[in-house]
Amino acid sequence: GGSGAADAGTSGPDGGSGAADAGTSGPDGGSGAADAGTSGPDARLTAGYSHSLKVNRDGTVWAWGFNNVGQLGDGTTTDRLTPVPVPGLMGVTALAAGLGHTLALKQDGTLWAWGDNAIGQLGDGTNSERHAPVQIQGLNRVTALAAGNYHTIALTLDATVWAWGHNGSGQLGNGTTSRSLTPAQVSGLTGVVAIAAGDRHTVALKSAGTVWAWGHNDHGQLGDGTTTQRLTPIQVPGLTSIRALAAGRNHTLALRQIGTIWAWGHNAYGQLGDETVIDRFGPARVSELTDVAGIAAGDDHSLALKQDGTVWAWGLNEGGQLGDGTVTVRSIPVQVLGLSP
Repeated sequence: GGSGAADAGTSGPDGGSGAADAGTSGPDGGSGAADAGTSGPDARLTAGYSHSLKVNRDGTVWAWGFNNVGQLGDGTTTDRLTPVPVPGLMGVTALAAGLGHTLALKQDGTLWAWGDNAIGQLGDGTNSERHAPVQIQGLNRVTALAAGNYHTIALTLDATVWAWGHNGSGQLGNGTTSRSLTPAQVSGLTGVVAIAAGDRHTVALKSAGTVWAWGHNDHGQLGDGTTTQRLTPIQVPGLTSIRALAAGRNHTLALRQIGTIWAWGHNAYGQLGDETVIDRFGPARVSELTDVAGIAAGDDHSLALKQDGTVWAWGLNEGGQLGDGTVTVRSIPVQVLGLSP
């Protein structure tokens, strides 16, 4: 249910912009980092709960994995063990994936969606499952997108935020807990440059470097010092000069301009990286990490890319997701082994 990092800067963590290359069309056509001004640093490669997708340099999309609700967009519900093309979809610049739904942003600013739609997370005005991409009406000039488990967020060129789908905890930010089958504007939020979505909470970064959050807050994942859910955005106090955000299932990360990371929310597995397993209702600094260029979050683990090209991880590790050669939970960042800068 995590979204990966959303970056308010001018480039993704590897400095690339994912320049288009019309000469490549197969599943290995390359991805690169998408420019953070339009789609977030990891937006050309995305993963849902059990499915994965990639944008090639020619703007086509390839998908593989679980497909029980059509989340691969190939017109079937057949699982795919190797990448298959998403038919009829061209000019794509960014992707996002929830638990069982997928979204694609085109160069023309239109948004397309497919897969599970039981709670309206596709935004097409229905609850109908879609096995092929459908255009989301009423949204133009979309610049970035994010997906929670069952809700979807879009940032538009005018720096406003729109949301739809599940809203039982107020994660749509429209002042209600009613689901929305079509995009609804997040209340009172302007000047936004980046967005991220957790399971049932949402966060936004404003151009001034401040962070705003709304939705589920049982573990303090909104960072406002409480565990009270919020139906409209509230500012996370004490955070300034933030350049990137990431959201896990019930925790949130913020990267400061100076290269340090601050984290809050659920911490049972050490995913906040503060050398404890105590939930934090407000931002706490991730221990011993400096010179960080990019961040990402899984359900219950966190990752950082440093300026020197090394990758660091902390949190839950039962499946080896920290990449440190063990299955030991880590409450402090450890370097991922075997990766060359």
